[in-house]
Amino acid sequence: MTGQVLGIVPARLGSTRLPRKPLHPLLGRPLIEWVWRRVASMKILDHAVVATDSPEVVDVCHAIGAPVELTSEDHVSGTDRVAEVAGRPGYTGYGLVVNIQGDEPLIEEEHVRSAIELVRSGNWQVGTCATPVQEAGVLEDPSMVKVARADSGRALYFSRARIPWASEATSHIQRAGSLNFLRHLGIYAYERSALEQWASLAPSRLEQIESLEQVRALEADLRIGVAIVEGAHEGVDTLLDAARVEQQLSHLTHSTLV
Repeated sequence: MTGQVLGIVPARLGSTRLPRKPLHPLLGRPLIEWVWRRVASMKILDHAVVATDSPEVVDVCHAIGAPVELTSEDHVSGTDRVAEVAGRPGYTGYGLVVNIQGDEPLIEEEHVRSAIELVRSGNWQVGTCATPVQEAGVLEDPSMVKVARADSGRALYFSRARIPWASEATSHIQRAGSLNFLRHLGIYAYERSALEQWASLAPSRLEQIESLEQVRALEADLRIGVAIVEGAHEGVDTLLDAARVEQQLSHLTHSTLV
């Protein structure tokens, strides 16, 4: 698949786990600024824009020079917000759209590239990424989404629960490689038609049970390819995550200055 690539960063103010998450300060700067800095440096994207339901986030984006679109407050998922912006005048010419979640300030360009290449291969309508689980606690943490993947690379299921199930797996995490435990990353690359189809669907039964938008796409039989990547950082879902990521950003900032 060819065509220009549009990156969209959905940034909803009303997060349940971390209220006002896009504006949460990390080293004195709002989270959305850190994410935007990362996204703006990605050469794989032809254009990028923030999509938010908050005038406050719009003001922050204007202050840092980030293109931004104010969207409906009624969207139930980031993909719905991304689809609204991708369908607006000025954005309809992009054949491939990437959803880079607004709570991933350490996201790697190579991971975004991996998701895009899955779609460009023509084998998948949606591309995403996962990384091998390295710590037993991740398997039981509902804020860490897990994915089961076929040998072909196709996503079989996403869950906040531990999948696949294996007895004693948490006490023998060294077996995780053979058991194929994978943590899902917040990246989606879509064919435009797949994005439009996804957003046209009502929230599905399993999506509502899991509280995961990607399950809606699986229930609709969209082909989602999963690239396995290494060195993936965790996003920001809780105050504990924010503290951990702030420490990582501090190290990175210091290393850059040194």
